[in-house]
Amino acid sequence: MQTKPEAVSVLFVCHGNICRSPAAEGALRNQIKKQGLSGHIKVDSCGTSAYHIGEIPHPDTRKAAAEAGIKLEHRARQFTPFDLERFDFILAMDRHNYEDVLAATSSEEERSRVFMYRKFDPEVEGTRIPDVPDPYYGGFAGFREVQSIVERTSESILEWIRSKEPAAQNK
Repeated sequence: MQTKPEAVSVLFVCHGNICRSPAAEGALRNQIKKQGLSGHIKVDSCGTSAYHIGEIPHPDTRKAAAEAGIKLEHRARQFTPFDLERFDFILAMDRHNYEDVLAATSSEEERSRVFMYRKFDPEVEGTRIPDVPDPYYGGFAGFREVQSIVERTSESILEWIRSKEPAAQNK
C-alpha cells in the first residue's frame, strides 16, 4: 500500500508579520481552496522581528484582503531557525528579510529553499527582483497595492509548487 505524501509547506516572511506576509498567506490559502488543494499544501507566515507577536494583521491589511473576499485569521509570530526544518519553501517579502532568513541557514540545501517573493510575480521582468513594498507607514492605497501583488503572485507560486512537488497535486 502506498502512503500519502505529506503536505507541501510554504512560509512567507516579512518584518513584523502584520502586513505583507499575512496578506500573502491569505492569498495563497485562497488559491489553494479555489483549486481544491486544501490538505495538500500547508501555509504560514511570520516576521523577522518580535514587534507584533500575537497580534492580528494590521486593520488595513485585513480590509484590503476582505475587499478581495479573503478573511485573515493569522496571529503574528517570529521566524526561528526551526522554520528552516519545518517548511519546504520560504518566501521573503523583501531583500532585508531574505538576507535575515539566509543568515539563519546552516546548509546549501536550506539556502536553496529560500526565495524572494516577487521572483514569482508575473509582472516582474528582468533579473532584478523587487521587494514587496511595506505599506505600514503609508495610506490604504499601499495596502491595496500589496493585496494586488499577492493575489496575482499567489497563482504563479501555486503553479510553481505544483510543478515541483507531487504532494501538491490534486488527487
